[in-house]
Amino acid sequence: MDAKQIMKFLEDTAYVHVGGTEQEKQVAAYISDCCKSLGLHTTTEDFDVPMATVHNAKLYAGGEEIPCMAYRCSGNADVEAPLFYLNTRGDAYALSQCKGKIVLLETGVGYWTYHDLVESGAVGFITFNGDVRVADSDIDDRELRTYVARDLKILPGVNIHARSAVKMIADGVQSARIVLAQDQYTGTSQNVILDLPGDIDKTIVFTAHYDSTPLSKGTYDNMSGSAALLSLTKYYKDHPHRHGVRFIWCGSEERGLLGSKAYVAAHAEELKDVVLNINTDMIGSIMGGFRAISTAEEGLPYFIRYLSLMHGVCIESRQDIYSSDSTPFADAGVPAISFARIAPSNTATAHNRYDTPAVMSGPQMVYDIDFIRLFADQMINAVICPVKREIPDKMKEKLDTYLSRKRSKPFTF
Repeated sequence: MDAKQIMKFLEDTAYVHVGGTEQEKQVAAYISDCCKSLGLHTTTEDFDVPMATVHNAKLYAGGEEIPCMAYRCSGNADVEAPLFYLNTRGDAYALSQCKGKIVLLETGVGYWTYHDLVESGAVGFITFNGDVRVADSDIDDRELRTYVARDLKILPGVNIHARSAVKMIADGVQSARIVLAQDQYTGTSQNVILDLPGDIDKTIVFTAHYDSTPLSKGTYDNMSGSAALLSLTKYYKDHPHRHGVRFIWCGSEERGLLGSKAYVAAHAEELKDVVLNINTDMIGSIMGGFRAISTAEEGLPYFIRYLSLMHGVCIESRQDIYSSDSTPFADAGVPAISFARIAPSNTATAHNRYDTPAVMSGPQMVYDIDFIRLFADQMINAVICPVKREIPDKMKEKLDTYLSRKRSKPFTF
């Protein structure tokens, strides 16, 4: 695909398409139609996702109503309690002050934060998003993720704008009231899959997610990666490939890597023949540095560095975890690498209204995809994929932390 074709793909899908919604299904159908236009057939695999329809969400504090959005799947409630501002993480004294209170957090509601809230006896929570320096007052539509609250009491929660949070603390607000009414149900999301068989029974899997967050049109994060997969599909349709190639456009990544997790769980037996996962998440921005993050043996980052020097490509290559669909594959024992172009936050950002085609460059997309293809060719046409089919112990430890099986050590001075 040339720069013009890529930008059309990005512009055609530049609308909010959250995992589990009809809009996400529309984008899935669009991707399938693009593949069909190449003479290729896709399959769609549905998987369950938690959903909620919010009927009422109110926050009252300091004698006034504060604009808010409900945390989806945080239940129904009408709770009034003292307000406590938790401005630290994991501090025993601070957590002891949460009992019987609605807690204003500086963070999102991750697994360990939620556990701390429940165990400390909090009765509700408030988070905030946005920037007091930016004119918009957008409030993010968030959810209490299933794995976060699993087997725990459900606390009602709302999200507000940063300006409201600052005002509440500056005014010395002492109490708050949260009112929530919502219907929770099980919906569906989907992975779109395309296979190009090779000469041997080993497979290299490409992944990219195509869903967006509620405030974002999702162009940079991550229709850019989805466009890369489509471009690579077109290339490998017309070029030999010794290994089989599978392309997976993953649904509901923004909701906790749900699509890639569902795929790995459903295809556990087949994964023994998958030798490498190549993931693409956020490329092609006008500004920003190219990254290759390998959750694999130490040799893979070095190979990327050598390849980039040989072909005159600037890229940072390191061994680490990347918060994307590569992680469930690595956790299942498949070596994985993610490619990304990370832009400075004041030139392109994700998860807000500013993620649009305006931050993208068609020529930069082509440049990034060309290097990903250059790397992929080395692996796909190798007699044997040279990357060891194992995950190093230090990467396993990072996976345990990232996937909340182990708590990271608290910060110490």
